[in-house]
Formats: sequence, structure tokens, C-alpha cells
Amino acid sequence: MLRRAAAAGRALRWGAAAASRRQRSAAGSPDRGPRSERAPKIYTKTGDAGFSSTFTGERRPKGDRIFEALGATDELSSAIGLAAEFSSEKGHTFVEQLHKVQCMLQDVGSNIATPLSSAREAHLKRTSFSEKPVLELEQWIDSYSEQLPPLRTFILPSGGKSSAALHFSRAVCRRAERWLSDYLFVLARYAAMKEGKEEKIYIKPEL
Repeated sequence: MLRRAAAAGRALRWGAAAASRRQRSAAGSPDRGPRSERAPKIYTKTGDAGFSSTFTGERRPKGDRIFEALGATDELSSAIGLAAEFSSEKGHTFVEQLHKVQCMLQDVGSNIATPLSSAREAHLKRTSFSEKPVLELEQWIDSYSEQLPPLRTFILPSGGKSSAALHFSRAVCRRAERWLSDYLFVLARYAAMKEGKEEKIYIKPEL
């Protein structure tokens, strides 16, 4: 019985000491400061075998059309981000619209990553969106179009850095989504007009 009491006492002291060490570790030593939380790793290695996961957890080959569409959407958002930076330097007020479009594309990507073949009701509810962004986009297009000179010939991507970057975004958009390319086209022309830059037009080469 005495041996059991002694053993219990040692266990109690060991537990108290361990708890004390954990507290010191969490608080950090006086000279080193609090221990920072470890940041999560960017890589997961779950796609090393050539497969990746959708939002629903379904595993598909990396060459699947879902991941191709996600890549095109991501590329478009990146191109718009670059155009927004150029436009911001020129003080264009439509930069906030471009940021809103990028957020729309993020929602589009979530929807693409939710295949109906494996989606549950909860997945569909989280990734659904209304037609309101499309209606708002049409209003923006009409607003800018009313301020632009008539289009009488083909316009080449040009008109300054902001305009050219928006034209580039428009070209990327044609691989990802068509309704947005009209907005980017009129916005590119609008940027050139506001900056006083000349839009280069198509001239048929002489044969």
C-alpha cells in the first residue's frame, strides 16, 4: 500500500512538472517571447498521383475539364488583377468594378468545382448564385457604351497600358466565359478615351 502511495505521489509530481513545462512552452521563454503558431503548408501532395479533388471531395484526373475550366477562370482573374493595377495607377474609378468581377469569378470557380455527379444539397446551396451580377454587368456595359464614340472599324489591342491590359483580359475571357468579354471590351475603349490615348485600328495590308 505504501508502494502504491509512493508511486501515486511520483505520478502526481511528474504530471505537475509536465503541465508546468507545457505552460512555459506555450508562453515562451522571457528572452524568446511567445511561440508563434505554425503556418499551414501550401502543398498537400494529394495530387502527386495525377488526381485532384473537387469541392465535393470527388477525385478526378488533373486533365479533367473541370480543372481546365478552373485554370481558365483563375487565369482570367489574374489578368483582370493586372489590368486593375495599371488602371489604379491612372486613377480610374472602375477599378472597384474589376475587383467585384474578380469576386464573381471566385464564385464561378466554386460552382465549377461542384460537379452535380457528386454534389449534395449543402454543396449546391453554398456555391449557388443569382443572375443579379449579370444584370449589373449589362448596366455597366450600357453606361460605358453611351460615352464612347461610334465603332466604325476593328480596334486592335492598344490605347495605353490600362486599355491594352483590359484587352488582354478580354482575350483570356473568351476561353473562360463569353458574357464578360463585352464588358472588358467597352471598358478597354473607355480607359483609352479617359487617358487620351489613341486606339490603333485595323488596316488591311496591301498585297
